[in-house]
Amino acid sequence: MTTSTTTTEQGLRLRPGVIGDAKDIGKIIFEAFSEIADKHGFPREFPTADIGINVATFFLSTPGFYSVVAEDMKKQIDSKIVGSNFLDERSSLVAGVGPITIDPKSQDKGVGRKLMINIIERAKSKNYPAIRLLQAAYHNRSLALYTNLGFEVREPISALQGKPIEASVPGRSVRMATEADLESCNQLCRAIHGHDRNGELKDSIKQGIAKVVIYDNKITGYTSGLTYFNHSVGFSNDDLKALIASESSTSTTDSYGGPGILIPTRNTEIFRWCLNNKLRLVHQLTLMTIGMYNDPAGSYMPSILY
Repeated sequence: MTTSTTTTEQGLRLRPGVIGDAKDIGKIIFEAFSEIADKHGFPREFPTADIGINVATFFLSTPGFYSVVAEDMKKQIDSKIVGSNFLDERSSLVAGVGPITIDPKSQDKGVGRKLMINIIERAKSKNYPAIRLLQAAYHNRSLALYTNLGFEVREPISALQGKPIEASVPGRSVRMATEADLESCNQLCRAIHGHDRNGELKDSIKQGIAKVVIYDNKITGYTSGLTYFNHSVGFSNDDLKALIASESSTSTTDSYGGPGILIPTRNTEIFRWCLNNKLRLVHQLTLMTIGMYNDPAGSYMPSILY
């Protein structure tokens, strides 16, 4: 998770992130996302600074993530972190970008562009055939920036939240995933997307949040977790329904993890099923890619990274 340190003519230094940066980065994650959401009248993706710090800590401490931090070096004695970006390198074929955040006081100064270029160059240096991200549809500036940097729009995505749906799907059962399920799940993901997400799935199994769907004694779907930061795939919509409905409300959890689960909006059957089961639409996102992309050959739910 290293990169060289560079300083621009404008006094902006880009360097690798370290765990000691988590507090400063987390605060910026909270403030940056809050400002743009408040401006457009949408719920905050990271409601408190502590949540932002927890997110930053996870990305900075988890193997397989590359990080870059932007520092304002104009004050030689007291440099200040003004932004950061991350790259999920746990897949061998697809690199997932984000979250990228800039201190609201330092926006519109080209910091975001430099952080994005750094990440794109990193992915290309590692020979990734695909780079992907999800962009908040109400944030026009980021859509324009990513398009100018070479990203293409692929899919509208809906973030949905609410009390977990408790329903049964005939013929399908759901259980927790184990490491013995990895190859079956990877084959499933490759059949649907043309690539697997082995590293992410292994992490989720260790965390105890990954699940598989069983139909006709075979694994026909899996989820790395029913949260904003996790993905799911299935051969059919019934597989996704079974996974979504496997989450239970408890005394401490009465919603899906983070801002919610992510559903491709064009999958009308799943989208409508979620709405009919009283999940609410939080906001829309846009899946954007550089390089390799295959139209999915089955049902899926992306993570906030891709």
